[in-house]
Amino acid sequence: MPTLAQKLFSKFIKWRYKNISNKTFTHIMAVAVGLLAGLASVVLKNLTFFIQSSLAEGIVFSSNQLYFVLPIIGLTLVYLYVKFVHREKLEHAVSSILFSLSKKKGVIPLKKIYTPLITAPLTVGFGGSVGLLGPAVASGSAISSNLATALHLNPKTRSLLIACASAGAVASIFQSPIAAIIFAVEVFSIDFTMLSVMPLLLASISGVLTSYFFLGNEVLFDFSLADNFQVKDTLFYVLLGVGTAFASIYFTKMYFGILKLFEPLKSPKYRLLVGGLAIGIMLYFIPPLYGEGFGFINNLLEGNHLSALGATPFDDYLSNIWVVIALLFGLTVFKAIAMTTTFAAGGAGGIFIPTMVMGSALGNVVAKVINNIGLGFAVSESNFTLIGMAGLIAGVLHAPLTAIFLIAEITGGYELFVPLMITAAISYLITKNAIKHNIYTRELAKQGALLTHDKDENVLTIMQLDDVIEQNFKTVTPTMFLGEMLHESVSKSTRNLFPVINEQEVLVGVVLLDDIREFMFETDLYRTTTVSTFMHAPPEYIFYGTDTMQQIMKKFQNTGAWNLPVIKNGKYYGFVSKSKLLTAYRRELINFTN
Repeated sequence: MPTLAQKLFSKFIKWRYKNISNKTFTHIMAVAVGLLAGLASVVLKNLTFFIQSSLAEGIVFSSNQLYFVLPIIGLTLVYLYVKFVHREKLEHAVSSILFSLSKKKGVIPLKKIYTPLITAPLTVGFGGSVGLLGPAVASGSAISSNLATALHLNPKTRSLLIACASAGAVASIFQSPIAAIIFAVEVFSIDFTMLSVMPLLLASISGVLTSYFFLGNEVLFDFSLADNFQVKDTLFYVLLGVGTAFASIYFTKMYFGILKLFEPLKSPKYRLLVGGLAIGIMLYFIPPLYGEGFGFINNLLEGNHLSALGATPFDDYLSNIWVVIALLFGLTVFKAIAMTTTFAAGGAGGIFIPTMVMGSALGNVVAKVINNIGLGFAVSESNFTLIGMAGLIAGVLHAPLTAIFLIAEITGGYELFVPLMITAAISYLITKNAIKHNIYTRELAKQGALLTHDKDENVLTIMQLDDVIEQNFKTVTPTMFLGEMLHESVSKSTRNLFPVINEQEVLVGVVLLDDIREFMFETDLYRTTTVSTFMHAPPEYIFYGTDTMQQIMKKFQNTGAWNLPVIKNGKYYGFVSKSKLLTAYRRELINFTN
């Protein structure tokens, strides 16, 4: 018997379909998921701040200076939670969402709502060198996915609401609603049309209002633009664009390189131990690697590089500006290493904010070198710090518009718009030519599970091979006589193709009805000729679990075949016909574009 709550919910669903149009309800839902994603972001920030503040006075800022041992404690707590509560391997936040959009129709498990709210604060609060934006987006996306599923919304609307949740999370974290919309468009490949812009706008506004309501006018970067853009500095911003491009390439390659380095360590315990010790050693020599790093960025923006660097073993040499430059460059190099090591050791977090930290350090280094090289040049170190962040975001995430508008909104104006465009564009173009896919999308692209702004590619990505496999073919064996084949298979089949399999169910060939048509009435061949006489190899094979829909479509195009066999685990599994494939493609295209 349905409960009272279920009855009321069922009545609400019926009332909604009768009284509220899909478009209006989507807008209402966009506001709701923006609020909820913003609330998740606020909870995430407050939990992390609570852990950090609880540890700060006793350990981080004490005379003992034992902060470098904290990350391994946080990672241990995450390990225990994952082992005994979550019971699944932690996934990269944004990549797992993109996979859900392309292969699971936007369905995200319920536990991904609260897991990031537990694991990320433990990782970052105890000093893990990662960010909170990815977990905030993950939690908000899981909320929107489950809400859309409960309200019986179609996959297209569910996917749009997931993008809305990401916009709400970004708007709440950075209090930058325009950049939040562009982030959803660039990262989640949402078509920038009026049908999508309005829900994204509503969700972004909801997210930023939630942040204002709970946190007031508190901003991440306490910065006021003091130095306007000077045309004479254009060449230096071009130089910064090239520098951030190479740093982005380094960041990406280091990310995948370190993850690969940890692959031989199969046990999570060994990964935790090795990774935790490595992070502790890096923190001892480079304290700004501790946690997210917003304090480091703010100190650089204020021109206080001594506070930004903190207490290091090199304090006696900080009166020399070149030692400062070397330490800041060292942070640029080691931020990517510390971040990836945190992930490899089992931590949870995002890459967006570490990218900003690395970019701010690099931008400050470039400015300091220009100002102290002795050639009489003088540039704004705070401006270069900001624009360095934009260059890294544009290069690492392949999101130049997000980078430009985010930094523009952080500065509270558009006075730096021209240098932002110069640096972000150069960084993006160089990085995109060197590395086709960013950190979020590289593995998805290998699996054929990446959505882009190419509608044809997206339709093929969304399509599932299982939906087009046909298994109503009568199989025959190579030793079967012609007469037996005619009576047992041909007469009982509606198809004109017969797969030939051996005792191990391995496909050894195919027989077409045309191959035996002229021999069908020669009864003297019924007991003397076997199937092996007529069979031949198919023009191509489809390998289940390996071939993407793009590759399958290309195989049909290259061979001109009407049917191709599917091989699963080395055995015959069925056939895919061109007619069914094209019918499924057209159906998905209609669903995708409506």
